[in-house]
Amino acid sequence: MSEDHDAISQMRAITVSREYGSGGGEIAWRLARRLGWRLVDHEAVVEVAKQLGVSEEEAAAHDENVEGLISRILTSMQTIEPIGYVNVAVPAAVTVNARDYRGALEKVVMSAVTAGHVVIVGRGAQVIIAQRRDVLHVRVVASLEQRIPYVMRREGVDQETARRRIQAKDRNRERYLQSEYRRQPEDPHLYDLVLNTNIIDLDSIVDMICLGLERKARQLTTPDEELGPGTGLTRYLTQPGDFQIPESTT
Repeated sequence: MSEDHDAISQMRAITVSREYGSGGGEIAWRLARRLGWRLVDHEAVVEVAKQLGVSEEEAAAHDENVEGLISRILTSMQTIEPIGYVNVAVPAAVTVNARDYRGALEKVVMSAVTAGHVVIVGRGAQVIIAQRRDVLHVRVVASLEQRIPYVMRREGVDQETARRRIQAKDRNRERYLQSEYRRQPEDPHLYDLVLNTNIIDLDSIVDMICLGLERKARQLTTPDEELGPGTGLTRYLTQPGDFQIPESTT
């Protein structure tokens, strides 16, 4: 167990991308608590606002949900120590445009990773720090049929309201990543793990992420050319054939 802990301690961050209502935010909170790491979610918007010298409302207007400032800090997040950001120089502005916001947000994400041991929810972090080997990237998904009752139960809304909210949130997140980084959030190549919460419970999902974190940590010193699905495998004895579709007998 100490070896697992030592390996994990070398990793700097976990990014969590999620479909709305999939339980991704809750998983991120449980994960941060399990690891003793800091959770970075809504506070990223607050920090960007401070750096830009504008109100939280102005900064949040450019956040990934594109719907103004909404209080989304889970009550349980209060038990997690606030992130210790490093001082980054961002020119103050009276108003904030999309480019200023993105630049400041990227600095906040990079500062969080530099501080280390953080779980970053959303904010395009899976793209901003995509090239870092010491970060695990996770995507949490679930079917719409499963997400609707989750949102109904957690937010106290009716079925149709939950459906509309899920669809609007997903559209806004997709639009944000597409407009800012020309990437699609559902692209599996952005992630180390894509996890479906339709059947597997949230704590088991956290277990899987921790295992993935430990296994990726063990590859930190492995040269790039020794990574990949072919590592340690021998050549096929014979040439593999393609699957042939039988000709119709009718």
